[in-house]
Amino acid sequence: MNPRCYDDILDMPHHVSSSHPHMSLLDRAAQFAPFKALTGYEDDVDETARLTDSRIVLDEALIEQLDARLQIIEEDIDKRPEVSITFFIPDSRKSGGSYETINCKVKKLDPIHRSLILCDGRNIAIDDIVDISGALFSSLE
Repeated sequence: MNPRCYDDILDMPHHVSSSHPHMSLLDRAAQFAPFKALTGYEDDVDETARLTDSRIVLDEALIEQLDARLQIIEEDIDKRPEVSITFFIPDSRKSGGSYETINCKVKKLDPIHRSLILCDGRNIAIDDIVDISGALFSSLE
């Protein structure tokens, strides 16, 4: 048989296996479909692309302002003062984090753990707070 000439086999009937069932076109196509050689790569790329904020470093004037507002909260703690707090939430996967502003009622100021305990049970570290505002501070503004 001449390797360059297929004239002798061109008119032969297509072989049908007696031991293997006929494969559907979808299954045949799946054999040649691309596969993910790097499992988790897309998740890593998405995580790297996710933006985080840097922690704001407060100057002395802002630290004094926050201390004064925390003092007012502590003096009025029995009335469960309602305030708006902006604070930093560190990201668990990468450096940086995000800032969140919430309206809440303060239940307790914990000087030992340096945190505010809110009426809904959340604790906010005082060192993560960048702003406290509300009607309670109208005399300061």
